[in-house]
Amino acid sequence: MAQDLINSFLEKGILISPDLLKDSALMEKLAKIDEQQLQGVFFIDKAFIEKQSFQTEEAPEKKELEKEGAPGFGKVKILFSYNKEPGKITVSDFVNYFNRRFETLSSFLKQRQDFQRVTSITRVKYKKERESVMFCGLVFAKSTTKKNNILLTIEDPSGKVKVLVTEKKKELFELAKEIMLDELVGVEGVAGGNFVIANQLFLPEVPLIKEIKKSPEDECLALTGDPHFGSKAFLKEEFEDFIEWLNQRRGTPEQRELASKVKYLVIIGDLVEGLGVYPGQENDLEITDIKQQYNLFAEYLKKIPPSITIIICPGNHDAGRISEPQPPLLHEYAKALRALPNIVLLSNPAFINIGATKEFSGFDLLLYHGYSLIYYADNVGHIRSRGGQKRPDLIMKFLLQRRHLAPTHTSNQYVPDPYRDPLVIDKLPDFFITGHIHRVSVSNYKNITLVNCSCWTDVTEDMEKRGLQPQPARVPLINLKTREVKIINFLREEKQKPDEH
Repeated sequence: MAQDLINSFLEKGILISPDLLKDSALMEKLAKIDEQQLQGVFFIDKAFIEKQSFQTEEAPEKKELEKEGAPGFGKVKILFSYNKEPGKITVSDFVNYFNRRFETLSSFLKQRQDFQRVTSITRVKYKKERESVMFCGLVFAKSTTKKNNILLTIEDPSGKVKVLVTEKKKELFELAKEIMLDELVGVEGVAGGNFVIANQLFLPEVPLIKEIKKSPEDECLALTGDPHFGSKAFLKEEFEDFIEWLNQRRGTPEQRELASKVKYLVIIGDLVEGLGVYPGQENDLEITDIKQQYNLFAEYLKKIPPSITIIICPGNHDAGRISEPQPPLLHEYAKALRALPNIVLLSNPAFINIGATKEFSGFDLLLYHGYSLIYYADNVGHIRSRGGQKRPDLIMKFLLQRRHLAPTHTSNQYVPDPYRDPLVIDKLPDFFITGHIHRVSVSNYKNITLVNCSCWTDVTEDMEKRGLQPQPARVPLINLKTREVKIINFLREEKQKPDEH
């Protein structure tokens, strides 16, 4: 009944516009909205319903996933894959987008035991001088004073306030130096007239995941990215060696046994070289037709054993919009990919679960191609000084601490969804997987495994200009039963540098 449906939303703290009650078609769509679409939502009207995308019975991924016996699909569940239809974007969409971000990220801070006295910024302004205050907001501006202190301007929906972080508080000052524009920060301090003097700064952070999950099944997850099919720099021989290994026709007996355990293969974007991605790219192309680039990629994927689920998200070189979240590759250019029976096409970013059984909850994977990674490598002091783009582990840790894949406005191109910020890390993964930088990295942060994937391309002039130093043809292989990670190097001996053996 309609009233039961309305009550179910009221219990979640979500109000429903009375206009919906007069339209049975809209009420039917309302009933189909899932929990992912409700993140950060407090009011639903006709405009909200019309902007949602709804899986139909003909959706190929859903139909295949529901076939328990379908090759490679039995243990994959899509928890989030963005595929909303593009529409007209207005100024209010940007305002609502950042408001939704604030609401979600601030809720993480408010769960902390040491952040319970939080108030709005408007009320902070009326506090007496030297009175204790606690609040949170997005960083609107950041500057350094003549005395080398840091001055942050923090805003929430009620207003703005300036926060002074003095150089005398060394640890706090070092944290403030790493604060980026538009990220969410919590502040505890004392009122000082027209500003607040900070005693503590809080990040949304991720809590420690106490349980390190291990699968009861002895199976493996292989991770790779950035093959760049169609480029003259594509490492054809190495990729063919990789395919041969997956088919257990290459390597030592031990290596072939590892290949026999691979049940999932993630390819984290930049599947093809694309067209017009950067000036002069036509000089780097082996294939100048983007559909043919995808067709060639599909021909290689056909050679992978059908028992392996191939999980794919797009990157900035792929056909379609660059703005994140990028929809799945369901367009005509990638038609050859959609025809493969063991392919799962996802958005960038995406959130999935693999390996679940009746007795085991499976592993949650956060997939993000990683367009924003280079921005933070270049602009965060401690990352830049410790290697910059050579340290994807530090960048990924930085993003987890901010609970956002691209918190700063200029770090990526994005679509301002007025109902939620799809780049917020609202659920904690077991594995956080990225690419884009073309370097392999495996690390751990609070029991979340962080993996940046390698590539299948040699160095181009464009990469040199952007400071990329690839480590190509490496494949991280994760044993899901033990959580042990091995990196298999497929780069031919004659192409390896002395320090890469």
